[in-house]
Amino acid sequence: MTDAGPSIFATYDDFAHLRFERPTPGVLLITIDRPEVLNAANERLHREFAGVWSVVDVDDSVAVSVITGAGRAFSAGGDLAMVERMTTDYEVMLEQWRDAKAVVDCMLASVKPIVSAINGVAVGAGLAVALLADVSIMATSARLSDGHARLGVAAGDHAALLWPLLCGMARAKYYLMTADFVDGPEAERIGLVTKCVPDDVVVSEALEIAGRLAAGSRTAVQWTKRIMNQWMIQAAPIFGESLALEMLGFLGPDATEGVAAVKERRPPEFPSAR
Repeated sequence: MTDAGPSIFATYDDFAHLRFERPTPGVLLITIDRPEVLNAANERLHREFAGVWSVVDVDDSVAVSVITGAGRAFSAGGDLAMVERMTTDYEVMLEQWRDAKAVVDCMLASVKPIVSAINGVAVGAGLAVALLADVSIMATSARLSDGHARLGVAAGDHAALLWPLLCGMARAKYYLMTADFVDGPEAERIGLVTKCVPDDVVVSEALEIAGRLAAGSRTAVQWTKRIMNQWMIQAAPIFGESLALEMLGFLGPDATEGVAAVKERRPPEFPSAR
């Protein structure tokens, strides 16, 4: 397995699929930039989801970052070709296990506040970034789904760690086991996101909130984030087991069938359900 972890990123120029703008002083706008595939995460982007936050943290000109997606999606989860490789190549699966863990670890360890502007569909790895943000602003027409059960693997990534804290155990179990989609108004109602706003203002609303945070006491804001993230950090064993079971599932026949069903645009017929 190659050494290609988050440490390979030293400056903003090192990122291939993230675009950076500075709309107002102290605020960095990060755009996930693979619109031709609905910003799905290939191996490179998956690493970038983890590596970007340490670069932001050492940039003294940035107080708050906002992350959104180019085009009509936030991020449609893992690139299907990458997911298919995970079902056949042990080394690829190990690499994605490491990178999926790094996304959660790096976002929870990041010092500066992160605001997500969920402008369209958010699934899988993209959803992890959207919901692990400290403030999440979701467009009315946007839809999100953890999606793992639809592929025939356990809900890993962020979900077992975060969803029960956000929307309660009963709803978390339902949405993670069914992989049903949740729209913006419902996500706000159940507490899965901070706020739902009309589609045309989702980015501007996120930027306005980021500007308010940037104008505040950096120590007060950053230390409050640090304190609140302890709720997730203390659940690290839950996250670790969920991610391990997800990756184990990719080596089984249900995941092979799940990928085939997505490619063929049909309902899956999981071997374990027969």
